[in-house]
Amino acid sequence: MNIVRATTGKSKRGPAEYFTGTVWLDDLAATAGNTSAVRMVRVTFEPGARTAWHTHPHGQTLHI
Repeated sequence: MNIVRATTGKSKRGPAEYFTGTVWLDDLAATAGNTSAVRMVRVTFEPGARTAWHTHPHGQTLHI
């Protein structure tokens, strides 16, 4: 597996099906070519924003 640093400075708005309010997603690292389930994302919540219940098919590790 080859881990590469993702392009920084390209925040994306969190999708409404997973979040309420304004949430920003920043890709930090992913496997080359995104051929694997390995991905690292920084999620930033603006005041009042919340995560909606959802699942991750390969699991999830949170660093808070």
